[in-house]
Amino acid sequence: MDKRKVIGAYRRGLISVQECAQILGLDNIELLSYMRETRAPRPKPNKKQSVRT
Repeated sequence: MDKRKVIGAYRRGLISVQECAQILGLDNIELLSYMRETRAPRPKPNKKQSVRT
């Protein structure tokens, strides 16, 4: 199973951290450090420019 899908299921609350670690074959500490490393950066909101004529 794809690791991204497993982590995504954990982040959505579909599986527990223990289940996620078990599926990936990691212990809880390894899993948490792995998830910190793979966290995708959030896109910054675009600044709206004023339109003045």
